[in-house]
Order: sequence, then C-alpha cells, then structure tokens
Amino acid sequence: MKKQASIIVSMSVLFLMSFCLHQNRAEKMDPLTIESKTEKPGLSFTCVYDNYRVNPELKTEWGFAVVINMPSENILFDTGGDPDILLYNMKKIGIHPDSINKVVISHGHYDHIGGLPGFLDENRNVTVFLPPSVPNAVKKMITGKGAEFVEVSEVCKISDFIYSTGELSGYPNEQALVIDSKKGVIVITGCAHPGIVRIVEKAKEMMGVTDVYLVTGGFHHPPLSVVKKFVELGVKKVAPSHCSGDPVRKAFAEEYGQDFIAYGVGKIIEIK
Repeated sequence: MKKQASIIVSMSVLFLMSFCLHQNRAEKMDPLTIESKTEKPGLSFTCVYDNYRVNPELKTEWGFAVVINMPSENILFDTGGDPDILLYNMKKIGIHPDSINKVVISHGHYDHIGGLPGFLDENRNVTVFLPPSVPNAVKKMITGKGAEFVEVSEVCKISDFIYSTGELSGYPNEQALVIDSKKGVIVITGCAHPGIVRIVEKAKEMMGVTDVYLVTGGFHHPPLSVVKKFVELGVKKVAPSHCSGDPVRKAFAEEYGQDFIAYGVGKIIEIK
C-alpha cells in the first residue's frame, strides 16, 4: 500500500509540474493558421523610451520601449533601462500604467528590461511575454511582483492582429512583434540581434505577404547595404531608432524620403 501511495504521489507531482510548465509557455501556432481578417482595426503606437528624442519635454536615455494602443487593449513592448524615466515619459504623454494589459519583452538586455520592476510596482495586473532565454532572475522578479509571465518559443498570437516571431537565435536570442494592420504588416523590433533582415523575412513568411508596410525599432547597427535589401523586400516605410546608428538612419532617410519616419521618444504613429 505504501508503495502504491508513493507511486500515486509521484505521478501527481509530475502532472502538476507538467501543467505548470504548460501554463508558462505560449501555445505554438503554425504560421499557416494565422487568421487573415478583412476588418482590421485602427491602432497607434507611441515611443515612450529611446535614446533619440522627438518630444523635447520627455526624458531620453539608452534603451527602447513603445506602447501599442489597440481598440481591445494596450501593449507595452520593452521597458527601457530606467523605470523612473519610463514612468515619467508615460505619464507625461498621458499613458497611465494601469491602462497596459500586456507587456512583451524582446530580450534580456538591461536597456529593454530595466524599467520592468518599476512598471510592475505600478501595475502588476499584466501578463509578461518573454523569450525563454531571459534570465530566471527576471522571471522570479515578475512573479514576486504578483504578475504572470509566458515564455514564447515559437510563433504565437499575443493579441488580436498582433503576433510574436517567436524566439529567434542571436546574441542574445530575441523576439519581435508583427502587426497585421489596415495598411499592411508592421514589424517592431527591440534590438534585432538575430538580424533585422532576417526578422523582416520571418514576418513576411509568417503573414504570407510580399511586402511590409513599416519596420520600426532598433536595427542594431546593420551595414548600409540593409537599405537596398529593405527595398528588395518591399518595405514601404522605415522608422529606425535606438541602436540602429546615425549612418544607417541617414542612409534610410536619403533612400526613403517622405517614407522615412524620424523615430524617438514621444513619436506617435497612427494607422487609420
């Protein structure tokens, strides 16, 4: 009887461990199952943390964070490096932390996760989507603050019309966001450590499209040849910031003209 009880207890523990592991992992999606809905909503996204500045009333520091405003919910993508700067900029713009429903972390570098503890002090009622490679200390901090996290390994749905590329290999590994908007596919990157061209190619493959409406975020100092490659990939508009580098921003501005967007903290892009 004791042996049977021991077996039952062991099986119960294994079941609970398996259940908890499943709960903290995003459901894998076959790219072909991504729904293509005709009625896509309008949206906007606001840069709330960057080392480039558009609004002179806001604070700037090395790092990146953007708030995506959808009709159904608001998503914070990355959190910059300093929680005080993140929260100051958000409140100055008029975005209250409590209005955020989900947080997506691109990768584990301090300039993208440093603002997370302070943000969670303001709003713990969120789910944080992050790559499995993010340090365990960050995951423990999230649950310690009373929030939940989900590990994203594969392509998955974050919200209506918003998807993750899944964790792509790089130094470090990283995920990016892909938005199926009214005007076409939008790609938002944190630092693009896996390669900005590779991320755009992944987005096109996921969504089954031949061109991309907009790519924005950190491009991680790519070679100037990236400009020609973007044209070949059918990227219509670009808004590089954060770690993209001044030479690349200048090259994109010269090539894209009015389709180049000077991006930085305080910039709001609306898709109507």
